[in-house]
Amino acid sequence: MTDAVAPEATLPADWRAQPHEVVERDGVRYTLLGTAHVSRASVEAVRDAIAGGGFDVVAVELDENRLKALTDPDTLARLDLVEVIRSERTAMFAANLALSAYQRRLAEQLGIEPGAELKRAVLEARHRDLPVHLVDRDVGLTFRRASARLGFWGRAKLMGGLLASLLAEESVGDDEIEKLKQGDILEASFSEFASDSPALYESVIAERDRYMAARLREVGEGIGGEPLAAGTEVLAVVGAGHLQGLARHLREDTVGATVERESLEALPPKSNVPWFTLFLAAFVLGGFAWGFWQGGVDVGADLLLQWALTTGVLGAIGCAIAGGHPLSILVAFLASPITPLHPALASGTLSALTEAWLRKPTYADFMALRDDVQTVKGWWRNRVSRVLLNFFLTSLGTAIGVWTGGLRMLGTLFG
Repeated sequence: MTDAVAPEATLPADWRAQPHEVVERDGVRYTLLGTAHVSRASVEAVRDAIAGGGFDVVAVELDENRLKALTDPDTLARLDLVEVIRSERTAMFAANLALSAYQRRLAEQLGIEPGAELKRAVLEARHRDLPVHLVDRDVGLTFRRASARLGFWGRAKLMGGLLASLLAEESVGDDEIEKLKQGDILEASFSEFASDSPALYESVIAERDRYMAARLREVGEGIGGEPLAAGTEVLAVVGAGHLQGLARHLREDTVGATVERESLEALPPKSNVPWFTLFLAAFVLGGFAWGFWQGGVDVGADLLLQWALTTGVLGAIGCAIAGGHPLSILVAFLASPITPLHPALASGTLSALTEAWLRKPTYADFMALRDDVQTVKGWWRNRVSRVLLNFFLTSLGTAIGVWTGGLRMLGTLFG
């Protein structure tokens, strides 16, 4: 059951200028403090709220990975890049880099670390031995759900924007900064290159309002721990852009908290049948068979050679542009004619794995990554970012080769 909203008078006097909502549910009172992720005033408000001693539990709009990024500068250095590539998380790794690069630009421009108030909330709570709960959804999962909603061209625009954001050096505009003060850091980061997208808004903002409300309810119900006693005061530090939606869902949602959370963590189902790959394989292999049958060995062999050279050369060129090792370029050349016909293989993955094995990134590469991706030269100098370039440019070269090779095959067969 949801109880009435507590009166504003229960808040400390020095908070009255801060956006806030107070919701009482099942005997637990949740104070939702809306913050600006680039505001010193928000940092001070969070510090004063926790220092005041009026709260028993602190919840924060963070997930484990974002908290590690804020509090542990060595997190990237412990990353297993080969495992990232093998597990097909390269695009999510690039998304996290884009987010870090955007936040770095903000920090250099404004002199304050984006999310500093969230970091302060965690540190202040730990200092006072208060329980801390991270209630936001993993940013990689949010990115994957948003990507799944966008469709092919939306995803292409999103990935192109990610790369552009990583290479951008210009300062963030004043209008965008003012919007960020009233909004959300993930929304601002993604909307920089995918603005006015209802699908993006649904995954990045609306779904996370529901998710954080479910997580707060789980905290109150003691999911994974002890239920909170009646009268427990919970301070939830969230971006101002989430304040109204989060408060509404916390008051009104009736679906079980765990059921709601799990539904928002699930990825949209993939088709079990890779239709495009099957169609491409049927087209290419059928073209070879038709060439051998109608034109004999010479025509069939010519079609095979055209396909292998077109896809292989363009895949290898992509790898070479990325500064790939000669063996990585060879792998790209050999893999590009074959991998488009297999649903579980990708030339970019094989080439990037070879590059990471031959030129294993060092601790220094990981530590310098955030600085190096701020410049074009840095992308090619840093071994981590060069592996990412290898993956994307080899895949792009292969994709261009597939379309070019397919058109040449049609011209040969029906010309």
